[in-house]
Amino acid sequence: MFSWLSNAWRVPELRRRVLFTAMILALYRLGSFMPAPGVDSKQIQDFFGSGGRGSSILGLLNLFSGSALSRFSIFALGIMPYVTASIILQLLTVVIPKLEELQKEGEAGMAKINQYTRYLTVALAAAQSTGYAFLFKREGVLTANSGRLVLIIVTLTAGTTALMWMGELITKRGIGNGISLLIFASILATAPAGVVAWYNGGPMEKLFFPLVAIGVVVAVVFIQEGQRRIPIQYAKQMVGRRMTSGGQTYMPLRVNMAGVIPVIFAAAVLAFPPTIAEFFPATQSFVNRHFQPTSWGYLLFEAFLIVVFTYFYTAVQFNPVDQADNLRKYGGYIPGIRPGPPTAQYLDRVLTRLTLPGSLYLAAVAVLPSLFIRYGGFSQATSRALGGTSVLIVVGVALDTMRQMESQMMMRSYEGFLR
Repeated sequence: MFSWLSNAWRVPELRRRVLFTAMILALYRLGSFMPAPGVDSKQIQDFFGSGGRGSSILGLLNLFSGSALSRFSIFALGIMPYVTASIILQLLTVVIPKLEELQKEGEAGMAKINQYTRYLTVALAAAQSTGYAFLFKREGVLTANSGRLVLIIVTLTAGTTALMWMGELITKRGIGNGISLLIFASILATAPAGVVAWYNGGPMEKLFFPLVAIGVVVAVVFIQEGQRRIPIQYAKQMVGRRMTSGGQTYMPLRVNMAGVIPVIFAAAVLAFPPTIAEFFPATQSFVNRHFQPTSWGYLLFEAFLIVVFTYFYTAVQFNPVDQADNLRKYGGYIPGIRPGPPTAQYLDRVLTRLTLPGSLYLAAVAVLPSLFIRYGGFSQATSRALGGTSVLIVVGVALDTMRQMESQMMMRSYEGFLR
């Protein structure tokens, strides 16, 4: 372990990327402790710690903001408005022909879609910050006039916009997916509170919770690294005046090609009703009853959304028709399968069958530990900070980041560190 760390640190470009990522994450955590103007963070924290609605309906949102919401800091909204905007744009791409055409235009079209995502993120952040400001004012923990409320709303919206920019900077100049790493840092920030709650818990909690956590980590690593290798044969062909020699390789299809993105998407969708309920106080009791993170309805709906988003995101990431066309273009074929449409149908059939256990695995890992924690008598702080969804996102993002570092190391002829 220490050998590959030293090898990675000796590569100047990789060292710069790691340091840049660490600097952005440190700035994010610093901003999470800076309260919005005119806000008494102590009153907001007391509201969240009172055991009332603040600790129940907003608990998941507070988790994904790294406890910034409980302080009502400038990054109180976290990065979830951007995740929600990305979901909406990807869904609209399927139903709106203009967006579908943009997606097929390549890099220029995706840049345009990303621009629309940024605009929608700002709109969602403004709506969500307005809901929080009026909620806290209605609960008596925020004392502000109209002008101060506008200033708070603008500050929170600007904070989310800055986080969106920081996440894109990490993706471009750092290591890993910037948005996922921001959520990763937010969850890790709440882990110490979960560890303290576990340590102060009962004997059953102290004994069984580590077993649950280890089981989740092992399951995540086992499935995330699993793949189906499709054999590919390349025929000899003339390129200019030279004859290229054919060869045999394989196309790796991962069991869980979507990674942890479906879990993040499902969490963003499930966080949307509590946000809307802040504008309509009459719906608070209904949302409180049906959107508790440990309720049966919530967990079943979360599992359903994870399965749906796994299929959806896999379809976005892997197009069997394009893969079949590329194989035919470069003289490749799958032994026993005719090139062209039969190859596309074969890849689609294999991917569909492969995605089913991957999606069910994601749903099971996200839901079953929460059920075990609920019926095992574990504390709410432990289940929220160290539950199945949290551990799944943390381990999945860590694996994806390590895989990107592995590719950087392999380009420099190192053995790597994911053996």
